[in-house]
Amino acid sequence: MRNILASALLLAAALSSSTALALDSSATPVVVTPLASKTTTSSGQPIMLPQGNVEVQVSAYQIAPGATLPVHKHPFPRYAYVEAGTLKVTNVETGSSNTYKTGDFIVEMIGQWHQATNIGADPVKLLVIDQVEQGAKNTILKQ
Repeated sequence: MRNILASALLLAAALSSSTALALDSSATPVVVTPLASKTTTSSGQPIMLPQGNVEVQVSAYQIAPGATLPVHKHPFPRYAYVEAGTLKVTNVETGSSNTYKTGDFIVEMIGQWHQATNIGADPVKLLVIDQVEQGAKNTILKQ
């Protein structure tokens, strides 16, 4: 699985070097627009993959205007693409915050308590990708 993921990432990097590529014989161009290239999380940690069997989990989130998620942390990498809305993520350990809007890519902090609030007038829609040890969950709520 790790080799497949590494190959997919290398392919994505190779394809992202050009903004328009013809990948089929119909001469219809495929437009590739790089959205992010990151080596650290939102709090500056290096991105590290789980050491066991890696499972990729993909979820769609919708957060209502004014809603605040409970304080939580992630033991494994979590990535989110903001499809709509404005989200403020606060590291409750340091007090630092980042605001993300439509089109932003988030590399969430690992092992640090944080929470997110929809600070806009519209729902926040996220496409979330987790990389976890097979069978594990990636959200721990603070009690």
